[in-house]
Amino acid sequence: MNVPLRSLICTGAAIALISSNLTSLRADQTVGAQFAQPVHVTANINETGCNNSPGPQVTIDGEISLGGLEVQLILANNVKGTHTTVVTLTTNIVLIPLGTKITIPKQPVLGGVGGNPLIWIQFYDQKGNNLTDEIFLGRCVQGLSLHNDFLNSSLAALLIQAGGCDNNPGPYITFGGGLTLSGLKARFIFRNNVQGTHQAEARADVSIIPDGTLLSIPKQPVLGGSGGNPLVWIQLLQGDGTAIGDAQFLGRCNQL
Repeated sequence: MNVPLRSLICTGAAIALISSNLTSLRADQTVGAQFAQPVHVTANINETGCNNSPGPQVTIDGEISLGGLEVQLILANNVKGTHTTVVTLTTNIVLIPLGTKITIPKQPVLGGVGGNPLIWIQFYDQKGNNLTDEIFLGRCVQGLSLHNDFLNSSLAALLIQAGGCDNNPGPYITFGGGLTLSGLKARFIFRNNVQGTHQAEARADVSIIPDGTLLSIPKQPVLGGSGGNPLVWIQLLQGDGTAIGDAQFLGRCNQL
């Protein structure tokens, strides 16, 4: 069932460069960016006691598929325009594969408007902003399921390390870090009638993604190929290749 979505709008992108406490002569750098990541929710909704009073018990579980995260590493032997020859190497690294799954644990919800109610569901973010309209699931006895797409506010933080900056054809650069997801919640709405003066309503909320859920990004090396001590940029990308903000200039390899 498809419904119009209200996009979760990020308040902005924050890029920060900080020094680590490692004993290296060069300071490793951390790059962070906040962005709206596509997620797909597949929910199984099981109900028991539909004709009980004051209402049934509904259990939700399922999985969430993430839109993925990539980083594009750009190495150049000079700033474009200052010399006639510029060798540029562009390499894409998959940090969080497209379709990475997060399991939604089983959790019960109690209805409270009498036997065999009509059931709706509505998704909202950790700040209480609605991400969808109410989605009608049907009568309790009909068996319920759901597939929906959302945007989830996410924060990526990458630790970047460089070595062998004066090597030929280029240095080794290593990425690692984590992806933090903001909260996603669902509200079940039980009604004993579609409309009318005698409509009774009950609501119950469940957590789908706890706020601050962290996915670790394992370290992975990239071999450069633009000569010794190149200039380094990185560009964060969605899993489908859509750019997240602008490419960030980090400096010379030996400055990382």
